[in-house]
Amino acid sequence: MALNQNKLKILQSKVPEVTIFFWIIKVLCTTVGETFADFLNFNLGFGLMFTTATMGITFFIVLFLQFRATKYIPGIYWVTVVLISVFGTLVTDNLTDNVGVPLETSTAVFSVLLGLTFLFWYRSEKTLSIHSIYTRKREVFYWLTILFTFALGTAIGDLFSEQLGLGYLYTGITVILIIVCVLLAWSFLSLDGVLAFWIVYILTRPLGASIGDYLSQAKNNGGLGLGTTVTSVIFLIAILAIIVFLAVTKFDRLAKTEAVDTEQTNGSKKNALMQTIAALCIFLAVGIGGYVELSNHIASQAASAPATLTGQLTEFIKIENDLLTNVNANDFALANKGADDLEHQWDVAEPVLRKIDGTTWTKIDETIDIALAAVRSGTPDAIQCQSVLSDSVRVLNEANQSSSQTDSPQTTAARKPQTDTKQAALAGKLTNFVTIENRMLTYVNENDFASAKKGADDLEHQWDVAEPTLRKIDDPAWTKIDETIDAALAAVRSENPDARKCASALTDSLSIVNVENK
Repeated sequence: MALNQNKLKILQSKVPEVTIFFWIIKVLCTTVGETFADFLNFNLGFGLMFTTATMGITFFIVLFLQFRATKYIPGIYWVTVVLISVFGTLVTDNLTDNVGVPLETSTAVFSVLLGLTFLFWYRSEKTLSIHSIYTRKREVFYWLTILFTFALGTAIGDLFSEQLGLGYLYTGITVILIIVCVLLAWSFLSLDGVLAFWIVYILTRPLGASIGDYLSQAKNNGGLGLGTTVTSVIFLIAILAIIVFLAVTKFDRLAKTEAVDTEQTNGSKKNALMQTIAALCIFLAVGIGGYVELSNHIASQAASAPATLTGQLTEFIKIENDLLTNVNANDFALANKGADDLEHQWDVAEPVLRKIDGTTWTKIDETIDIALAAVRSGTPDAIQCQSVLSDSVRVLNEANQSSSQTDSPQTTAARKPQTDTKQAALAGKLTNFVTIENRMLTYVNENDFASAKKGADDLEHQWDVAEPTLRKIDDPAWTKIDETIDAALAAVRSENPDARKCASALTDSLSIVNVENK
């Protein structure tokens, strides 16, 4: 009788059997969670908050269908996993980018939440086996656990690969080595199967992220250059193919005559508990040890670098100025390549720059994220791109100058209008001057003052020619711009031009011109 009841429970299980296909599709889903979120956020220009809201609503709708089902249905189950992977990734990204929660805090919080979920699940049901998911309560515990594993995996992966500078490649290799060790321990050292399952399940998140990053990143950044769109499509097609295969063959369902005993004896429970404690101790020791070691390495690099960001951001200013030049020429193909280069270089430099001045780094990072999203939008708006890139260049230039320098009241007043989004009378009539000033800024950052002075001559000539028309349209705006252009021309034409003063004057002028050009 008990055997028949056990069979009935298995037939009603809401999750698949753990086979090689389970792990393949899990890694595929995890990779899609990384690339598809970026696709919506950057390529379609949804932004992080709207992307999170959209995917969150979609996830809960599909999760409702999963709860409504009375048995395991491959299509519904795996679509839920895909969506929870995207949503879990976005939860951590929002905490980091929008709320400003440090990755160390996110890792600790999600670790505690995951641990508490496991604790309450086990105290309530006396098992954590996924073969026992045949009641509503257990299914709630299961999906809550899955959500926290994705959020935790994202936090751990980003912490080590980005903030601590380990990189996605080495993070991925490290994860693979740990998974191999867990597999060997399960095969030869009698590691508890449920414990082994959940360890690997958590680790597949940073593994999938590493794969996604390697496939989508540009070739000059060490990737295959497929981009987030192609990578997402390839993996979604692969997921769909496997789902269809499993639905037809029922390969991931236990045979009706097969029974699996999910109950544990007191001895096996005690053994599993001891193994869990040992695994926690090992992971804490390795994780904290690795964190301290990498942090010390970054600290030594930061110690040998200047105490501020002064002079260390010139490369990023040059990249963004090149981006502006491409945007002004409506060459968004080149602009997108420049965006890839900017993102890669910024990620590489993150550990050291963040250690030197975390507050300023965060401020710059926000402007770069906005600029990347604008350039990578499915239908990029040239004026919007110019505005956000100019704002980012301004912030970079401020940080690249001496930290002891402060804005004068005139400079502060000049920059204030940048927040005004009202349509200006000169909108669309100043693009040529934006292009010239951006080109001059590029020359200044390269210390090519001969070319910068030629650009100044061109700017002055074009501005004088356009004066009668522009002044008639909006004389106050023309006067305001004219003052900033005069300041920029004077700085560049100085007998001994100072690169920082020139960059500051040109950036101020660009801020005003871009606002009036909207």
